[in-house]
Amino acid sequence: MNIGDIKFQEAIKLILDEGVFEEGEVRAHWEDGMPAPTKFCTQYVETYDISKNEFPITTVKPTFIKNFINEIFWIYQDQTSDLNVLRNKYGIKYWDSWESKDMPGTIGMRYGAVVKKYDQINKLINGLKNDPLNRRHRIDLNQIECIEATDGLHSCAYSTLWTVRGEFLDCTLLQRSNDVVGAYNANNIQYVALQMMIAHTVGLKPGKFTRFVQNIHIYNRHIDVAKEYLSRKPSDKQPKLIFKPKSNNFYEYSINDFEIIDYEPQPRIKFELAI
Repeated sequence: MNIGDIKFQEAIKLILDEGVFEEGEVRAHWEDGMPAPTKFCTQYVETYDISKNEFPITTVKPTFIKNFINEIFWIYQDQTSDLNVLRNKYGIKYWDSWESKDMPGTIGMRYGAVVKKYDQINKLINGLKNDPLNRRHRIDLNQIECIEATDGLHSCAYSTLWTVRGEFLDCTLLQRSNDVVGAYNANNIQYVALQMMIAHTVGLKPGKFTRFVQNIHIYNRHIDVAKEYLSRKPSDKQPKLIFKPKSNNFYEYSINDFEIIDYEPQPRIKFELAI
């Protein structure tokens, strides 16, 4: 049975059974202006062993792998927060709701702009190649200087930790927040793809992928959608994400280097996004 579906449904059940509702004034709201409170749990952890073909790909909810991985290219390869690049190069428009007032046309000094400012990808790659046993390999998107420089969404998936373990590269993703119905499968498969790209670049194999989320939640208008996803039967197949680049240069990889096999997703359930 597909491990991605099992963990997705376990997360939903955990929140529905044990979560608590936000009380008082909440930051998020719906497009009609109404508040968007959540039911949430804290300190959520999950692990997949990519070396054993355990992938966080959900089939009870479609995983739009191309769009999700293209966001990773936008952040870590293009290294920009420019919304025009995201729209024109990748055809992705749903980030427009978080356009910065201080830096129009961008999401502010966030995500890719922070990667570029501190040259974080090149430092990570060089560090893994030249000092693999160092325990300080990481990327951190939530730099206080950048957060205070402009308005904008604070990075949800904000840091990655990287460890060489023999022939494998293990990655831990730290998240402050995760919208289960909206982005559970997105963040997971994005960072597994990044792990595969970094591992190939430094001559290693992708190993374990672990994600820690401080606040994992379901918005109030998503409860029924979550219950529908919970009622669906997971696939008997384990989908696999295959990475076969023609180069070992991180900046030459493209979405065409990825292939997914044994993937038969069920229909998407439409829902509105909280902003």
